[in-house]
Amino acid sequence: MSFLIDTNVISEIRKGNRCDPGVATWWAEVAEDDLWLSALVLGEIRKGVELARRRDPQKAAALEAWLGEVVAGFADRVLPVDAAVAEEWGRMNAIRPVPVIDALLAATAKANGLTLVTRNEADVAGIGVEVLNPFGA
Repeated sequence: MSFLIDTNVISEIRKGNRCDPGVATWWAEVAEDDLWLSALVLGEIRKGVELARRRDPQKAAALEAWLGEVVAGFADRVLPVDAAVAEEWGRMNAIRPVPVIDALLAATAKANGLTLVTRNEADVAGIGVEVLNPFGA
């Protein structure tokens, strides 16, 4: 089984010893080659870097370095929003409206045969994507 990682999960891993135990255990048990990111997750992290840059340059520098590590670590496992994802997104949003990024992540997972790993399971419930919430597990 392979997984698409939401921003809230990859950000939780960054916490190290403060990481949710369920997330840490799940992450340790999954093969690296089974973990995928959406380009949108990189965009959400970049947004965090830029917002931090305005208030706390040191935090922004740390986030920037971490983003570089994420990009390097997932270099060949970053999925784009392509035509198949866009069509799946349209199908999902016809079922019920879902926040755009969450719906695009769900559509990316479904179009690529992946399970979406997220804390936001309620946001994508009932739209036809496999979801795993490792938080508190």
